Amino acid sequence: MVTPAPLLVLTDRHQARRPLPAVIAAAVAGGARWVLLRERDLPVAARARLAAELRELLAGVGGTLSVAGADPLGGAAVHLPAAAAPPSGLALVGRSCHDRTELAGITGEDYVTVSPVWPTASKPGYGPPLRPRGLRDLVRFSPVPVLALGGVESAAQVRAVRAAGAVGVAVLGAVMRAPDPAAVVADLLAAATAPPQPQEEPV
Repeated sequence: MVTPAPLLVLTDRHQARRPLPAVIAAAVAGGARWVLLRERDLPVAARARLAAELRELLAGVGGTLSVAGADPLGGAAVHLPAAAAPPSGLALVGRSCHDRTELAGITGEDYVTVSPVWPTASKPGYGPPLRPRGLRDLVRFSPVPVLALGGVESAAQVRAVRAAGAVGVAVLGAVMRAPDPAAVVADLLAAATAPPQPQEEPV
């Protein structure tokens, strides 16, 4: 199984410094090729319109839009919460996991996000951060490729999770809150695509 890209950008219009399509357009300009639409609080029709707009942005660069939840909103890629039943007939299915119990329930998903690796306000309620050492244990246990999620904001952190065995990273706040999303994406993507190197765990 292969993920569409080593960097997955998660949306959160409440944290975004600009309108969400503008932030994603900047992220795409910086090299982002895979976006996960969250925005679960939007009405279905508004969320579907947003999905279509973001999908068009990505289509021009051969990118992929995943949608949080079981409804792909006209696409073919979804990202599920830990306990949701997987849909059938889709091109790409991911799942959020936080521990071995949830990873043991993987039944055919293409990848998982494992979180929180570092402290983050976006992932409360899932216990203490895993840090790269805890991530490494879950990567070894996972039957599918793992993207590291939670508190990833620097190239050094990306290198650390790659050294721990993650195939890439999923990033939210670092891109949404950035004055220059393109520069942030380019920096993180360079670290995500470099060959992993053994290193000490960063603080």
